[in-house]
Amino acid sequence: MISQKENQPINLLSFPSAWNHLSFPSKLPSKYLKIALFVKKWPHRSLAGGLERHALTLHLALAKRGHELHIFTTSPSNSSFPRYPMSNLYFHLSKPTAAGYLDQAIVWKQFQTQNSTGKAFDIVHTESVGLLHTRSRNLTNLAVTWHGIAYETIHTDIIQELLRNPDEQQAYALTERITKVVEEVRFFPHYAHHVATSDHAGDILRRIYMIPEERVHVILNGVDEEIFKPDPSKGEAFKQKFGVAKSRSLVLGMAGRLVKDKGHPLMFEALKQMLVENGTFRENTIVLIAGDGPWGDRYRDLGTNTLVLGPLEQAQLASFYNAIDIFVNPTLRAQGLDHTLLEAMLSGSGKMAEEFWR
Repeated sequence: MISQKENQPINLLSFPSAWNHLSFPSKLPSKYLKIALFVKKWPHRSLAGGLERHALTLHLALAKRGHELHIFTTSPSNSSFPRYPMSNLYFHLSKPTAAGYLDQAIVWKQFQTQNSTGKAFDIVHTESVGLLHTRSRNLTNLAVTWHGIAYETIHTDIIQELLRNPDEQQAYALTERITKVVEEVRFFPHYAHHVATSDHAGDILRRIYMIPEERVHVILNGVDEEIFKPDPSKGEAFKQKFGVAKSRSLVLGMAGRLVKDKGHPLMFEALKQMLVENGTFRENTIVLIAGDGPWGDRYRDLGTNTLVLGPLEQAQLASFYNAIDIFVNPTLRAQGLDHTLLEAMLSGSGKMAEEFWR
């Protein structure tokens, strides 16, 4: 790579900032790599979290650039597996364990077979603990991308405890979380290289988890700009399809997993209070909620001011972002860069938000 400021060759593995600051050539690479990926679940239609969407976006892009991709993942239980028109993209499926994880013995055998067929893998990538540290410890060309570590979630637990009503039972998640952090500090060094999806996560890996600096690399999440882009006509069609009245002059939107860890208890109480106390807000506002999780039913209880859409496929999600005026991300904890924030910004959701708050 060529540093943009100094115009000098640099070593990517020792580059101190996020790789996103660098300009990568658009022309096809002169050398094609054989890449292995371990991911617990490959995304299928709308059923995908941030980890799965990261795996999909990154590795399909690598395959389109000509690299040979081998995906080691679980087979879906009640649906067909997606097909892609690429001869250099291979899927190695296996039955998940009772807990839904990759069967380590089976995938390791699959990996060894492919590693000894033709040339060996140039790069081995695991999304979080898709490949456990007991198998990864001897792979020097392995990188793990972390989509959430226990230390980050402690912040959420502290906020939830501070906001707890006196009549609610005290949670003991903090004690369990600290034990989890200790476990992670012990086994994280067994992975050769660590990819953090935010500067904050990279800092934690270096300072708290004591991973040597040259083994921690910050690469922010990315999304498909061909899918997520401003298109007001799609937004209007989306609102018409789901019956959003024109009298609703302010459309708020939330997307992602509707779980406690994403800040939805606090968001629910805030919306509930605003709907009770502010008549103008109640008459003119609707909240569109894309995603799945236990808090979906709670949001439905707020009545006609909320519309829970369930999980959406990427094309539908792009229309969703174009339909809303303000995107709301209630997540309490510092974490990797959320895909939903990037998608909303690329779709233009932030423009009216800026005017609204001004």
